[in-house]
Amino acid sequence: MENATSYILLEFYIIRSDKIGQRIKTILEQKLSEGVQVWFLYDDVGSVGLPRAYLTELAKAGAKVASFGDGNIRRRRFQINFRNHRKLLVCDGKIGFVGGINLGDEYLGTAIDQEPWRDTHCRIEGPAVTGLQLAWLEDWNWASNQFPDLDWAPKDKVRGDERVLVLPTGPADTWETCTLFFLNCINNAQSRIWIASPYFVPDVQIVNALQLAALRGVDVRIMIPEKSDSLLVRLAAYSYLVQASQAGIGIYRYQPGFMHQKVVLVDDHYAAVGTANLDNRSMRLNFEIIAIVTSEPFVSEVDTMLTEDLSHCRKMTEEDYEGRSIMFRLTCRAVRLLAPLL
Repeated sequence: MENATSYILLEFYIIRSDKIGQRIKTILEQKLSEGVQVWFLYDDVGSVGLPRAYLTELAKAGAKVASFGDGNIRRRRFQINFRNHRKLLVCDGKIGFVGGINLGDEYLGTAIDQEPWRDTHCRIEGPAVTGLQLAWLEDWNWASNQFPDLDWAPKDKVRGDERVLVLPTGPADTWETCTLFFLNCINNAQSRIWIASPYFVPDVQIVNALQLAALRGVDVRIMIPEKSDSLLVRLAAYSYLVQASQAGIGIYRYQPGFMHQKVVLVDDHYAAVGTANLDNRSMRLNFEIIAIVTSEPFVSEVDTMLTEDLSHCRKMTEEDYEGRSIMFRLTCRAVRLLAPLL
C-alpha cells in the first residue's frame, strides 16, 4: 500500500481498530494526501465492533467507504446469515493479496489464550490480479451501486510463468461454486489431497467424496486446529471422527496455537489458497474467493509448508471420540444437527 501510486482496493471480513488497524488507517490517510484513491469495503457483521469514528475519519480523508450489507435495500432479498468473507487487497491493478488474514492484531501472532496464530496469505502479481480486481468490483457495485474507473490493461508477467485461476464463489452464483470446487479437488485426486481448514463441518456429499477418495487409496488429510474460536464447531468435528477413521481419512489437530489458514493441495498438480473453509457456511452462505495455482514451484512450496505444519499436529483416532463420556458423544451428535448453520 505504501508503494501504491494510483489506487488501493481493500475488502475484508473483519477489520479492527487495534494497533494494526490504526496502522492501516494511517497508511491509507497518507496515500490519500498524496492523491492515491482508496476504496474501502468491509462486512458489516464481521466488522461489527469497528468504531464508526474509524470509518468517518477515513471518509473525511477522502476514502470511499462502503459496507457490504448495511443500508443496501437489495440486501433484504438475502438472508441476514449471508456474509462477505473475502479478504483481498489490490494496489494499482498490479499487485494483489488473498488468503485467510483479516486486519487485526491477532493475525500477526496473538490468538486464543495469547497463543500463536497460524495463517496463510498469497501475493499475486501480473495478469491474474485482474481476477481479484473484478471480484472486488462486483462486491463494490453491490454495496454502493457504483463502478469506479480502474486500470484493466493486461499486465505483463512480472516473473515466472505460473498459471493462476482466481475463483470467487458465493450464494449469488448460478451453481454452488465453492461446493463444486471442493468436490472437483477431492474426486480428481489420484495420490493425495491435503486440506487445511479451521472449521471442519462438511455436508454429506463432501464427507462421501472424502471417504471414496480414501477408499481408492488417496492420502486424505484434514488439518484443523486443536483449539478453536468456536466451541460448537470443535464439538461438531468430533462427530465425523469415526466415519473418517474407518475410511482411512486422517484428521490432524494443529497444536501450537490457532490455525486459521485455508489451503488445499491436490497431488503434485495444483494448490489453492483462499478464504473458503470446509463447512456449509463457506459452501452456501458466504462470499469467498480462492486462488488456484498449477505451477510446480508453487505446489512444491505449499507441500513443504503443509508438511511442516503436519509435523506440529496430533493425528486423531477413533478413541478420541469413543473413549469420551456418553454425554460428550451425545453433545457432539446434537451439535452436528446444527451443521448447516455453523
